[in-house]
Amino acid sequence: MNTDTHTSGKAVSIDYLLIGHITADLTPHGRTLGGTVSYALRTAHAFGMRVGVLTSAAANEPLLDELRLYADTEIIHIPAAQTTTFENLYTSEGRIQYIRGTAEPLMPGLLPRSWREVPLVHLAPIADEVDTEFVEVFWEAKTLVTLQGWLRRWEADGRVRFKRWFEAEPLRALDLVVLSSEDIAEAPELETELAQGGQHVFITQAERGGIHYDHGQPRRYHTPQVEVVNPTGAGDVFAASLLCAWHLLGDLDKAAQVAAQLGATSVTRAGLESAPTPAEVQAALALVGRGTSA
Repeated sequence: MNTDTHTSGKAVSIDYLLIGHITADLTPHGRTLGGTVSYALRTAHAFGMRVGVLTSAAANEPLLDELRLYADTEIIHIPAAQTTTFENLYTSEGRIQYIRGTAEPLMPGLLPRSWREVPLVHLAPIADEVDTEFVEVFWEAKTLVTLQGWLRRWEADGRVRFKRWFEAEPLRALDLVVLSSEDIAEAPELETELAQGGQHVFITQAERGGIHYDHGQPRRYHTPQVEVVNPTGAGDVFAASLLCAWHLLGDLDKAAQVAAQLGATSVTRAGLESAPTPAEVQAALALVGRGTSA
């Protein structure tokens, strides 16, 4: 398969690897860039991380240019017939979500050897495109999955439905699993199964904070109370912040405090601008007693 590789023009080792599709989100204002990869890239960059992205989208997808704005970012683009595309319709019964197209699946064989030694790995499925075999590739890295994309299926008309996901071996191999309580609203018993099967499982609960299951043992964390403008992407910002802060601080409880602060800040802005700025990252780290030199 052909690949389109973007680099910064010099050899750059990466700190933070993102694997997942970007998305084209259909809005009244046109196509906009979305997906966990897009929010997490901005967040990791604000932490001073050099980011690598393995993704797939249409061969000449202009939305990819927004990812290329970030210095020291490496992108491996697997060209596809179409970009993974979402449309959200809002009714009196709530949101109805449709997938209008999907890009190519992502498999471990697409990774260059040098990327298999990265310290931080974020599996970011959005439409069940990330193969679970990726968890067997990174033996030294801290690995995180934002689970929502493995919890989705869609019908012939594209309407997105809940899909039950529980695979014991991949779950056990992951260091961090992050999902929203809304992701499993149709199967709330799955929370206990995931908590007992994973190492560190975080269930986010919006303004109520969330629960960190440490090898099955629950500990609640809290989030600052803010005025919500738009919650889209908050879980992605939380997850990326959690992984970066854990790497920098070496303390998962403190990392959760940082992630909760930045996740709360994110809902006060709309779109990809909800990702934190470097100054906001520094302030959140300072709240738990440590800044960075980035």
